[in-house]
Amino acid sequence: MVKLDPELYPFKENFFETCEGSRLHYVDEGPRDGKILLMVHGNPSWSFLYRDVIKTLSPQFRCIAIDHLGCGKSDQPMDGTYNLKNHVDRLCQLVDHLKLENITLLLHDWGGAIGMGMATRFPHRIQAISLFNTAAFTDTRIPLRIAVCRLPVLGPFLNLCLNAFARAATVMALPKGVRMSAKVKSGFLYPYSNAAQRRAINAFVQDIPMSPSHPTWGTLKEIEDGLEQFSSRPVKIFWGEQDFCFNPHFLERWRKTWPHADIHSFPSGSHYLLETHGNEVCNLLTPWMKGN
Repeated sequence: MVKLDPELYPFKENFFETCEGSRLHYVDEGPRDGKILLMVHGNPSWSFLYRDVIKTLSPQFRCIAIDHLGCGKSDQPMDGTYNLKNHVDRLCQLVDHLKLENITLLLHDWGGAIGMGMATRFPHRIQAISLFNTAAFTDTRIPLRIAVCRLPVLGPFLNLCLNAFARAATVMALPKGVRMSAKVKSGFLYPYSNAAQRRAINAFVQDIPMSPSHPTWGTLKEIEDGLEQFSSRPVKIFWGEQDFCFNPHFLERWRKTWPHADIHSFPSGSHYLLETHGNEVCNLLTPWMKGN
């Protein structure tokens, strides 16, 4: 059985019940009156992705990191509605539950669309936006290795039975030649020990909208159309240039969306940028947050 090292992830558990009756887990560390950093993960990670950011920044800031339904320590219901709209709904519920204001976002992968989906509904609550290797707009590009995981029959077999999507990420989401330690790899895989616990992973892959006919395309287009309203907010972008999925094409999309964004690009970074450049990101994020 895959274990979670408490030294890597030493945070107190917090839960709240969604309107559907499911329990969502979230990390909430740091001073309650401190500036708020709300971290939103993607697929196939969970709040474990932000562990070092939380440890480093929580002495100064209130650090909150959600586990989406089906991910991390949140409930994993068999009949869960694991799509973009509902993930956004649940994040909005968490923000309401905690009465969060003046939020600085830190978004990654699917967290970009989910986090900005919440932001477009609650623009008055958003103070600043930071992100890395993510998207919140429609696009028709997809890497072959992810497209394979979307194929009928084969995709669910790979994602559910073999846990191929999550296992591959522990290698492919890092720069070439870099390997995770056994404890870190176990941490990423910890919530997804059997097929029943991998429904959200498989659903995230199937929910990638590649054409207007996809049910989630309209939801994502609404989020994309709402990005312009944040043109006056401070934006900081960190980017791992070796990411095979969110490659420089997506960085250019962000550059065009928010020309005022402060961008730090890392040639030796990849999709899981925080695993290799976490200290640098935190060192840049800290003074920026203090100034906003």
